[in-house]
Amino acid sequence: MKKISTTLYEILYVSTLSPEEPLSVVGDIAVKARIANAERDITGLLIFDGMRFCQQLEGDQKQVLALLERIRQDIRHINMQVLHHGELTARRFRRFSLGYCIVEDDDVLERMEQLDGQAALDAFTGLLSRLDLDA
Repeated sequence: MKKISTTLYEILYVSTLSPEEPLSVVGDIAVKARIANAERDITGLLIFDGMRFCQQLEGDQKQVLALLERIRQDIRHINMQVLHHGELTARRFRRFSLGYCIVEDDDVLERMEQLDGQAALDAFTGLLSRLDLDA
């Protein structure tokens, strides 16, 4: 039997909550995404600052790219911008299908929107130490 190789892949993007959407929709997104991600062996982290989302997704490349396309079509957010994508050597978020946290400093994600590639990834990983990921 031939072994199927899967490439571990990650995507980091930012977007803005659609002005028509209530804040309560964010919790709904997180709950449903946790279930769907677990079914697809996708892990990651969703950060929300009251207006902007920043999400990192990781898993099999085909699954992650398909999820990105579904997210891109979601009308609950606007101005989606992929900041980084590429192969990943090891998962950052093995513990959960979707970690979710809120940041109170709304400048953090605004600044991240101005970055791309490695600079965006470095800003994201630098932010992790300041987050309460056990909540």
